[in-house]
Amino acid sequence: MAHIVIIGAGIGGMPMAYEMREQCRPGDRVTVVSNADYFQFVPSNPWVGVNWRSREDITFPIAPYYERHKIGFDPAGAKRVHPEKNQVELADGRFLDYDFLIIATGPKLAFDEVEGLGPQAYTQSICHVDHAVQSGAAWAEFVKDPGPIVVGAVQGASCYGPAYEFAFIMDTDLRRRKIRDKVPMTFVTAEPYIGHLGLGGVGDSKGLLESAMRDRHIKWITNAKTTKIEAGKMYVTEFDDLGKEKKQHELPFKYSMMLPAFKGVDAVFGIEGLANPRGFILIDQYQRNPKYQNIYSVGVCVAIPPVEATPVPTGAPKTGYMIESMVTAAAQNIRAVLDGKEPYVKPTWNAVCLADFGDTGAAFVALPQIPPRNVSWFKEGRWVHLAKIAFEKYFIRKMKKGTTEPLYEKYVLSTLGIKKLKK
Repeated sequence: MAHIVIIGAGIGGMPMAYEMREQCRPGDRVTVVSNADYFQFVPSNPWVGVNWRSREDITFPIAPYYERHKIGFDPAGAKRVHPEKNQVELADGRFLDYDFLIIATGPKLAFDEVEGLGPQAYTQSICHVDHAVQSGAAWAEFVKDPGPIVVGAVQGASCYGPAYEFAFIMDTDLRRRKIRDKVPMTFVTAEPYIGHLGLGGVGDSKGLLESAMRDRHIKWITNAKTTKIEAGKMYVTEFDDLGKEKKQHELPFKYSMMLPAFKGVDAVFGIEGLANPRGFILIDQYQRNPKYQNIYSVGVCVAIPPVEATPVPTGAPKTGYMIESMVTAAAQNIRAVLDGKEPYVKPTWNAVCLADFGDTGAAFVALPQIPPRNVSWFKEGRWVHLAKIAFEKYFIRKMKKGTTEPLYEKYVLSTLGIKKLKK
């Protein structure tokens, strides 16, 4: 019988365990390895960053729910994958043998690539619940004595939605406190234009997001390379559309949140044939690594090329709907191999997103994610804000129950009035 090991227990790894358990034959084992003993609903981190949510609101312990579904769980964390030996070396020195490995680690946050970036230096982060809690503590101090804010995403970042969300959520919080007039705000992004999102734009995302920023008096700098950050000051080089230096900016701030670029985690970084030079897992159309064909990968840690070349490097995002389709494909393909068949299920790789703006929000659908598209749709309204609040509670509840339902397809698409996305 087969032992299937999953590294990671986040937005990709948690549902991956449930779907893989359902696909297993009698006698097969599923073990999840994670460096945390809790699940965090990462899309809610922007709310934690302004203290609209607490850590307890968006996390829950993993072990009891896996135990209920006969899934093994090891919180030691993975130190190194040894694909030639079919082993995972754990952080405590033990080795775990596997027949199939699914890598769902999420990314390593590359704060070190920009001097002064990150929660251990001069800017905040909402990429992890620990960082979001720290951001919330800094925010509580900031609103007592407000000043300029710089928010956005540095070069190489690939997940721009949370940067827009956090900018608008901060704006909403400041207006509610009646201190917005004391806070000049600048949005700094590597995107070539507002609303690019790492996707080449979706529908009228450029016009709608620019309008939303003008309405909220948020200035912006695009094609921006963040070169250095000091206490209270950010150095930014702005480029033109041809990639030539256009202007140098020195931006003072009293509070800043900048999303970093992503890399692959140390456990896989530098393994030839498994990961690319950035450490992302190489996969074929079935979520399977071409060299080590008993290794699959899902989520943010997979290697996807940028949608297009941009003057300042940008990456392509992996949204929840896309990750959900990767999980289903990987689980079904591993079952096919267990049955002596070839993998046959291809993920849809469509982008569907609900982005909260504090008191309103924006939703977009890009089908497929990489242009040209059959559907390119972007809308704004208060209904998105309410829908994301409801989806947070829905997703966490379903993860506790161990559901294998397609949650994004069932909830988000129905909210958008879309019955089903074609594969």
